[in-house]
Amino acid sequence: MARRAAFEIGGQTISAGTRQTVDLPVSVLSDHTPVSMSVHVVHGKADGPTVFVSAGIHGDEVIGVEIVRRLLRATNLKSLRGTLIVIPIVNAFGFLSHSRYLPDRRDLNRMFPGTSGGSLASRLAHLFLNEIVARCDLGIDLHSAAIHRTNLPQVRISPDNAYTARLAEVFGAPVILQSPLRKGSLRGAAKDIGKDVLLFEAGEGLRFDEMSVRAGVAGILRVLHHVGQLPAKGIAKPKAPSQYCTSSKWLRAPAGGLLRTFRADGDVVAKGDVMAVVADPFGELEEEVIAPFNGIVVGRAVLPIVNEGDAVFHLARVKSMAIAEGAVEDLNDQLSDDPLFDEDEII
Repeated sequence: MARRAAFEIGGQTISAGTRQTVDLPVSVLSDHTPVSMSVHVVHGKADGPTVFVSAGIHGDEVIGVEIVRRLLRATNLKSLRGTLIVIPIVNAFGFLSHSRYLPDRRDLNRMFPGTSGGSLASRLAHLFLNEIVARCDLGIDLHSAAIHRTNLPQVRISPDNAYTARLAEVFGAPVILQSPLRKGSLRGAAKDIGKDVLLFEAGEGLRFDEMSVRAGVAGILRVLHHVGQLPAKGIAKPKAPSQYCTSSKWLRAPAGGLLRTFRADGDVVAKGDVMAVVADPFGELEEEVIAPFNGIVVGRAVLPIVNEGDAVFHLARVKSMAIAEGAVEDLNDQLSDDPLFDEDEII
């Protein structure tokens, strides 16, 4: 039987049945320090699809980096078919400075497909799209909410793609949310070259959240099994189907002041429920934030100080409150009980 061909990237050759970290040069800082995008390649012995998992497109979204770290330690990868390309930190500039953006103050996820001779963000987008995305059959991109907000674990898909809708169901996050493709986004640029990307959102910027990390690792392993890269052993199916939400709305602070929240991410609320109160520092004036429809809280602000118009709750519409409540509870119980990642502790 012929041995599978080696995988080549960045001038390095990774033989079948081995794994290696490769540094792709990105830029040189003003003090002559080189900056690279580090890529870990797991090249299986047997043929199969090529999949990438990326994190840190926004430098302050560190939860994806932890998800990737645990994924790379999973014993399942010893049986990998095909090739897995893992990029823990796409935007090293933002990661080191604890910032969402690059030094040129641009959002990398609005710069795709980029160009080889454009701005720093444009060049990094071009490198990532051509060296990673274009070589893969599928991608999973990991994100969190921005600082001072948190997201319930959720997979976002475009409304017109049945394949990614099925993969989102396999992933098993509490919520699947339809989200249109944005100009300049990785998902949009990937679609333009015929590649599918799942977007996983969970947790808060610059913070780790254990349940969100577990949801991310478990979901990725399920998808890798579904596409034929991993055997089923040790990969649990979700105990309940994800809640599929076709629309959502940000509820905004009716006034500036101190925010007292009565609902957390994952809570299911009925139309008319009081979700929070905004009061002035003297307690003389209070204004309520009311749920405009039956929904599930998929994101919320965590900072208790708000200005008028600040986004405080991200509410996704649900068809059945009873089904939604049961599904979220079942999935949370499963993540809490899952023994696969108990040896990992968040410091």
